Amino acid sequence: MKYVDEFRDPALIRKTADEIARVIERDRHYRIMEVCGGHTFSIYRFGLQRLLPENIELVHGPGCPVCVLPMGRMDDGLAIAARPEVIFTAFGDVMRVPGRRGTPLEMRAKGADVRMVYSPLDALKLATENPDRQVVFFAIGFETTAPSTALTLLRARSLNVDNFSVFCNHVLILPAIRAILDSPDMRIDGFIGPGHVSTVIGARPYEFIAREYGKPVVISGFEPLDLLQSILMLIKQLNQGRAEVENQYARVVPWDGNRPALRALAEVFAVRPFFEWRGLGFISQSALRLRDEFAAWDAETRFSVPGVRVTDPKAAQCGEVLKGVLPPNRCKLFGRECTPEHPVGALMVSSEGACAAYYHYVHAMVTAGD
Repeated sequence: MKYVDEFRDPALIRKTADEIARVIERDRHYRIMEVCGGHTFSIYRFGLQRLLPENIELVHGPGCPVCVLPMGRMDDGLAIAARPEVIFTAFGDVMRVPGRRGTPLEMRAKGADVRMVYSPLDALKLATENPDRQVVFFAIGFETTAPSTALTLLRARSLNVDNFSVFCNHVLILPAIRAILDSPDMRIDGFIGPGHVSTVIGARPYEFIAREYGKPVVISGFEPLDLLQSILMLIKQLNQGRAEVENQYARVVPWDGNRPALRALAEVFAVRPFFEWRGLGFISQSALRLRDEFAAWDAETRFSVPGVRVTDPKAAQCGEVLKGVLPPNRCKLFGRECTPEHPVGALMVSSEGACAAYYHYVHAMVTAGD
């Protein structure tokens, strides 16, 4: 199969790993952050860290939208879900994210009408089929999923579906990267740029990282050869003293992004002045809200939500893991109180969460005696 088999070819993977080992400077420690949770998943799944020299450290970034959602926003969503007139809809990975009231699945067990959907259009269809109910879609994700929400809202407006609304939790990747770069206790040598987000925004927006901070960025695909090639490209830049944006994932990512998707985002969304991120605190200009023209479909306008800040359970160290300060298995709760079956923190819920990926692909082998 084109673009899959060749990027999993064992001979090419070994050749690239050998090339990385050949070009590294032995007395230098390389600290590289993969921003995207999908990359973290692939690194663990394919055991790529085992193929790399010990002086290359991969640091997990905040690129998992479920993971960075603060508990207070989850509580706001659950407050809407508890209303008797509401059909509350969300993606599958949201259904097990804990708030103080429990998870959406637990709310459903208590009688709330909570339903999993595969796209916001599914939620809009529910609204047309249930005109006597209020259907709310819990929108979440980076720029990757925001266009589908935008296009659904444009369709809702064109059809004049007045019992549909969106609780918007879309966040933006670039302000989060800037917040990491501005953190005084964070040392990152280079970035593996997120592949999914970049299919929408392109590669050009990352140029400020190289220009202002002197850090190289390589946009990467998700197959093992993609990631190893991207690491090799970063190592070569660092060894040569260069800081540029390179696009390893050019077969999918256009340099200037997906222009129709970007136009839809601009038509429907505005940028919030501030938004709270789990582990990173409040970051300015880092999330989206619905424009005033779409206030009729804005769940935050239609329903009263508590809007209370909620701290994570004290023992959970989600923030440190999200910032790359702490590896997943160093959290006090990892693999004991916090497991995929009984998650305490959001990083153990999502398939893109660093803790869930580590649990399934590293912790499982260690406990099995591999």
